[in-house]
Amino acid sequence: MTAAKNIYGKPLRPCSFGPQTGFFRTGGCETGPQDQGSHVVCAEMTEAFLRFTQSRGNDLMTPAPHFGFPGLSPGDRWCLCALRWREALEKGVAPPVILEATNEAALRYVSLEDLEAHALDARQ
Repeated sequence: MTAAKNIYGKPLRPCSFGPQTGFFRTGGCETGPQDQGSHVVCAEMTEAFLRFTQSRGNDLMTPAPHFGFPGLSPGDRWCLCALRWREALEKGVAPPVILEATNEAALRYVSLEDLEAHALDARQ
């Protein structure tokens, strides 16, 4: 198994350990055949995005202890499904992206230009 790469072809950096994110709950946006949703975009949650995804049937705010899911708040970082991020982009509510922690697999669904245009400010 090869090490995961980010959108720049460099080693994938962690996205979040608190809350623990990623399809495999490793803290990183690794993916594999089991990850049907392609949870590969590391993003910082915003109120607008959380409300949007809730309206689309994916409530990321409400804790689900039976799945070990704490619920997300604005400011939390999370590995998002690439297609949901793209949908949010089209609706004008895409959350900011942490580029070095976004898996290169995201480029199958969204352009590098769109990801870079929504990069989290380097001061963060």
